[in-house]
Amino acid sequence: MQRFTILIILFTFIIPIFGQNLTPYKILIVTAHPDDETGFAATVYKVTKEMKGIADQCVITNGEGGYKYSTLSEAYYGLELTDEKTGRENLPRIRKQELMNAGKIIGMRNIFFLDQKDAHYGLDEHEPLDTTWNVSLVATRLKEIMTVTKYDFVFCLLPTPETHAHHKAATLLALRTVQSLPEAQRPVILGVTGATKNDTTTYSFSQLKEYTESKVEGNKPMYFFDKSVKFGFKNALSYKIIVNWEIAEHKSQGTMQLAMNQGDLEQFWYFSLNGEQGKEKCRQFFEQLKIIPYKPKTY
Repeated sequence: MQRFTILIILFTFIIPIFGQNLTPYKILIVTAHPDDETGFAATVYKVTKEMKGIADQCVITNGEGGYKYSTLSEAYYGLELTDEKTGRENLPRIRKQELMNAGKIIGMRNIFFLDQKDAHYGLDEHEPLDTTWNVSLVATRLKEIMTVTKYDFVFCLLPTPETHAHHKAATLLALRTVQSLPEAQRPVILGVTGATKNDTTTYSFSQLKEYTESKVEGNKPMYFFDKSVKFGFKNALSYKIIVNWEIAEHKSQGTMQLAMNQGDLEQFWYFSLNGEQGKEKCRQFFEQLKIIPYKPKTY
């Protein structure tokens, strides 16, 4: 009788932790470069590994324009990657593999490479949209991908004025693709930024220039995931560790490693084109993200 009582106590203790009714959401990430996904790596890990959902990524370029940052990886890969010709020839292959390695860590199901040119760093989104990229091809592929899988959410980087032109262009193309779908089939599209919890400055964003499709609600992030939340033995762990694992795979991009342990929050901005109907889905999603499914252990 005593043994039976103990088993019942343990059972009722475990159920609230592992018996949560989590939704297996489907997410598409649209970025310009391999490594841009690090901005929402913790959220994606939660979705795929803990909520048993699906995450795919569509990356528009292969990031060969990042050859200038490859100094430390030259010995690792045995190539003079900082030489422009050598870098541009080899980095597409290298960076694709780095992204696939990183994607495995955070549970990426499919990665779609659109193989557009990564010309150089800049701030003018007209350069990729009007000259460098085959925008018609990108738009067609994005629509095909969003049509085949009925995603709940699309994640992209917030197209702020100071961000890379390729980031702006990738997000604008994702927004336009969502807009082109029948309203009943549209995923909720969110723009992502990072922040620290002790940041006293308030960043405001309404929309990028004349691009009305980039307008956001409230000029501030509406949702967030706290990747710094503590759990595990002696509360020594956090989801920032997952992000570090992911960042470490992008070895050809030396400055990426400096982003390890930076930031506490993955912030999500709600684009106005989603309408009011997407807000309840977001509320439920971000409530479920707060659940830590690891049971405490006594040693």
